Formats: sequence, C-alpha cells, structure tokens
Amino acid sequence: MTSETINAARAGTWRLGDLTVNRIGFGAMRLTGSAAFDLGTPSDRDRSIRVLRRAIELGVNHIDTAAFYFSPLRSANELINRALAPYPDDLVIATKVGPSRDSSGAWLPWAAPEQLRGQVEENLRQLGRDHLDVVNLRLSGPGPIAEHFGALADLREAGLIRHLGISNARPEQLAEAQSIAPVVCVQNRYGLDSRSAGDDAFLRACGEQGIAFVPFFAIAGEGGAAGASGTDSEEVLAVARAHGVTPAQVRLAWTLRRGPHVLAIPGTGNPDHLVANVAAGALRLSEEDLARLDSLHQGGDAD
Repeated sequence: MTSETINAARAGTWRLGDLTVNRIGFGAMRLTGSAAFDLGTPSDRDRSIRVLRRAIELGVNHIDTAAFYFSPLRSANELINRALAPYPDDLVIATKVGPSRDSSGAWLPWAAPEQLRGQVEENLRQLGRDHLDVVNLRLSGPGPIAEHFGALADLREAGLIRHLGISNARPEQLAEAQSIAPVVCVQNRYGLDSRSAGDDAFLRACGEQGIAFVPFFAIAGEGGAAGASGTDSEEVLAVARAHGVTPAQVRLAWTLRRGPHVLAIPGTGNPDHLVANVAAGALRLSEEDLARLDSLHQGGDAD
C-alpha cells in the first residue's frame, strides 16, 4: 500500500440511526493493557491518550467502549474522557451494558433489568456526557430479552440514550428487540476464520434490514480476548504479500467487504498499529483475493 497517511473516511460511511460514522472505528478495550484484568503489561496512560487523539486526527468518529473495560490502573472510559472531551460534534461513542465487574476485576452476576439504569448512569459519569449515543445490550445467552431491552427503551425515551443495539445476539433476539424499539446495530463475534454459515446469514439479514453489523475480534479471530496468535494461514499471508500489507490489514479489509453495513472496530494501544488499522479501510481486495480467503472457510451449518 501507499506510504501516505490514510483517513478513516476512505472506508466509506454508514448511518447509526441519524448518526453517520466512518466504517473503520476504534475499540477501546485494549487501552487498559491486557484484555484480562490483572495479566500482561499495564498500558501507558500518556500513550493511550495519544492513541485516542491520533484516532480522531485520522478521521475515526466511532469508538466502542464499556464501563467494564478497566484494569487495576486504567479505565477505558476515563481515558476517552481525558483525551477527547470536549468531544468533537461528529464523534459517536457506543458502549455496552449487562456485564459488570467488581473492583478486583471479578465478574458479577448479569445485570437485572432494574440495574441497567445504574450502568447507563455510570457510563455517563465516566464519559462526562449527558446522554449516550449508542448503548448495546450485551446478552448472556439465548432466551427472551424483552425485560432488559424494554428497560433500555425506557431510558431512550427519557433522553439518556440516543440509539440502541444488541451484542452477542441471535436472530430471534433481534426480532424481539425490534418489536420494542428500533435497533441500529448488532455487535457479534465474527471474523475470517471464526464464523459459521449461521453467522454469515445473520450478517446478511442485518444488512437487508438496514442494521449495522459490528464484528468484534475481527483481527484476533480464534484468539478472542487473548489477541491475535501471530500465526496466519498461507492464504492470508499470500494476499498480504501481494498487496504489501500486514495479515491484520487483510483481515480488516475482508471484514469490510462483507457488506456496506459492516463496521470494523479494531482496538490497539499502539500508535503504529492504529495507523495501519485505519489504512486497511483503503485496501481493495480483488475477487481472486476474496476467493482465496473464503477457501479457508466453506461455511458449516453450526450456529
């Protein structure tokens, strides 16, 4: 790829309700250091702040975060507030509610519907906002979601939330949520080598309904919260060599090619990785490239 600095706008845009975002965004989880609470090297506070400010300079206007993204030394929401407030007018901050952790990092029981307001207010306090742009209800498994999603719909009516989404969701849960209030996005695990035929179908169905599909772990794949393993298949490496890019950029470019409604939220605390991730929005894979990458996964029937 060219050595020019590439702006996030090169990836194109999508609308989350009445909010327009560039399709390459930023995930805040890794700003706190390791994805695990007390493992790995703590992040450097000043560097994390520089990364956030650099993301805005590069045209990123969609940041994904959560109040439960914190470590013994860092809080993603606090870093975002410190780095970016007063916030740019076009910046969309999406957060998640449902899970929570105590001060030691231990996961608490999933929030009851009546606890969601407290979680929303905690995000508001940490971010220094009077409303949240997008709140995703992070689901804990299959089953009805009406009570939880209804509680968030009430907060939307009260003006604390602008738009609603769901995360870790199934098609039937999306349908249930839509019967209660508009859904602007579905945030699910999805990647080149971490998807099923059912996942592909759900992604397409979201596009047909005008709903953004926001994959997490698009780079890490099977590595999940532990991060990318550093080993890639020959197919990914060959495509990367052909374009003079990294395997991570190939994975992001492939993700964006899944549909115009697909948004990418790669996260990093490394300024160089940030620039590379944003640049992936300008990488145009050929049909031959896509066929080679898709040969990695023929699509099983599992959900």
